[in-house]
Amino acid sequence: MNEQNRQFRPAADATQPTLEAAYEASRVILRAEDPDRYVACLLAPPAFRPHLFAIYAFNCEIARVRETVSEALPGEIRHQWWREALSCHAGDAAAAHPVAASLLDTMKRFRLPPEPFLGLIEARSFDLYDDPMPTWQDLEGYSGETSSSLIRLASIVLANGEDPGSAALCGHAGVTYALTGLLRAFPIHARRNQCYLPHEVLIACGVTLDDIHSGRDSDGLRAALALVRERARSHLDALRAQIRTIPPEIAPAFYPVTICETLLARMERPDYKPFETLITLGALERFWLVGRGAWKARRAR
Repeated sequence: MNEQNRQFRPAADATQPTLEAAYEASRVILRAEDPDRYVACLLAPPAFRPHLFAIYAFNCEIARVRETVSEALPGEIRHQWWREALSCHAGDAAAAHPVAASLLDTMKRFRLPPEPFLGLIEARSFDLYDDPMPTWQDLEGYSGETSSSLIRLASIVLANGEDPGSAALCGHAGVTYALTGLLRAFPIHARRNQCYLPHEVLIACGVTLDDIHSGRDSDGLRAALALVRERARSHLDALRAQIRTIPPEIAPAFYPVTICETLLARMERPDYKPFETLITLGALERFWLVGRGAWKARRAR
């Protein structure tokens, strides 16, 4: 890899202070809103960190749209703005937005196609509404578009714009991470009348959407949550079985997944209450878990 190509330098069509400020703004957003991925970025080679910040901060911007609007239409308008920004049709407005500016520079530098980003926006449209997630297939498709795609994009950046392979492993890792995150956020989503548990699973377990919206705990609900945890673990097992095949240079893209085992285990404790228990990690614990996972990944080679 050419070391000169890896240096963090702005593209020729942007002034250095402005672009550096955009990357720094992306870093600050990621640190505040997605500390798990932020810690993983800190364990990546320094030359690539700003670009990982940009990709993940974009995800933060899209993921939080539901929290910033009172109804779906303004959210759809915000999504459309991002679609235009990614298609370079937003002009000065995109250049003035720090996350958009840093993302567009990263896309140009590493030849990242817009389709995965557009697919993420499309999948996140589900967040704007209170419709139930219909099936397992829909849930895993959503997870792939919103989480696996980020791991894939981060892998390309870490491979300096080349295709590193490992697409299937990105899929397993992303679904593991997404399902764990959705389970972790279950009480928050329930209060918003959202439900990411597959509707077909709820029906099979004798649970209604009204049960979830009303905060009604039951054996059936716990069984449904257990099934989603089981599905997350199955993808985690598939990832672990092939971890030695992950090229070392792209390993940091997979580091966020290292916290999933601990989070899933905490949701299986006897004192876990689906509508009340918030599964959190302290800053030091998070860094230790991700760091330990990174160390184990290196030892596995």
